[in-house]
Amino acid sequence: MNRFEYVEARLHDEETFVSRDRSVKIYDGDEKTEYEDGEVVLTTHRLFWGRPGEIARAAITLCLSLRHVISLSEETASSYFFGRKTRYILYLREPTPDKAPGPIDHSPHGHIKLSGKNGLSQEFGSALRQTIEARIWEVIIIPRPLSQADNAQSPNSSANQAQLRLKMRTGIGGIERSIEAKAKETDENIALAFQDLNVLMAMAKDMVAISKVISTKIREQKGEISDDETVRFKSYLLSLGIDDPVTRDNFSSNSEYFRSLSQQICELLLDPIEEQGGMMSLADVYCRVNRARGLELLSPEDLLHACQQLNGPIKLRKFPSGAMVLQLESQDDEVVAEDTLDKVKAVKSLAVEELAKDLGISLLLAKERLLAAERLGKVCRDESVEGLRFYPNLLLHRDMDS
Repeated sequence: MNRFEYVEARLHDEETFVSRDRSVKIYDGDEKTEYEDGEVVLTTHRLFWGRPGEIARAAITLCLSLRHVISLSEETASSYFFGRKTRYILYLREPTPDKAPGPIDHSPHGHIKLSGKNGLSQEFGSALRQTIEARIWEVIIIPRPLSQADNAQSPNSSANQAQLRLKMRTGIGGIERSIEAKAKETDENIALAFQDLNVLMAMAKDMVAISKVISTKIREQKGEISDDETVRFKSYLLSLGIDDPVTRDNFSSNSEYFRSLSQQICELLLDPIEEQGGMMSLADVYCRVNRARGLELLSPEDLLHACQQLNGPIKLRKFPSGAMVLQLESQDDEVVAEDTLDKVKAVKSLAVEELAKDLGISLLLAKERLLAAERLGKVCRDESVEGLRFYPNLLLHRDMDS
């Protein structure tokens, strides 16, 4: 606050009005001050704050020269009564010795905040940022002799170009032109990005075809490349996508579409599901299938309908908890429960996250494995302040031993 001065709210000759806002309060650093519910006026050179009506009467008000501002940032605050609002933080230089008197002489803070009951308007914030970036107060206009007037009229003259840049930066008109130029540049970048996307869509199938040719050549030259390298590189290539993904455009009815889609999902996920122990959550299925399909993405509804059409060797299963997974038909609950029991016995007890880490599966699948073993009486749970853990069912084992 020690950068503010008491001055009359009058514009200088080279100064131009930029924007205004109402119901604004000033923070000295993060501390509230008595300057609340006032009007703030932004010019090309200064920032005025006054009680309602004071600036219009050209009365003595608070004034901050923008040459003190180093940078500007925003923060968002929330309130139960007023909702979310935006505050602007102005980081300031040390006051100069020739500064006029102000509200305080010394302040430990190097920044101020501008806020209000509903926050500052977006228009004022944008104008404030543009004005600080333009730094018009640093521009010095040097009058030229009349003898140089003819040379200045030349379009190729560097002096004429400098004068043109000065004109473009000066006043609210220069700020508006700067905003328009940035908006135009953004539109051009978006258009260019969509052109690249169209090219990528056209090249996607060719890239997949090339990957298959390369993988075929690698299989034919196993003697020169190790089996591990062949398998790993093949997985990288095939992860580029499905050569011909099933789409609705190729089918006249939904039943045929979902039947063909389910067959493609089965071919794609059979090996990954076997590698994960015979089970994969529907969320993982959605991510893997859409990654393989590239730009022909499936909706969650279409994926679910297709999974419901699966008839082997993979099936859709819904657990009592509501979780849905794709599971191998050969996957038997009794076998899974016995395997889970062996894992629990090996360490005496297991938590869900420990089993998930041990098997390399998601927490959801690990929990369902333990719950399935519990339903079959293989394990029992213990819930305490330390969390949920599963132990071997000793009562069942003792009955069997006796």
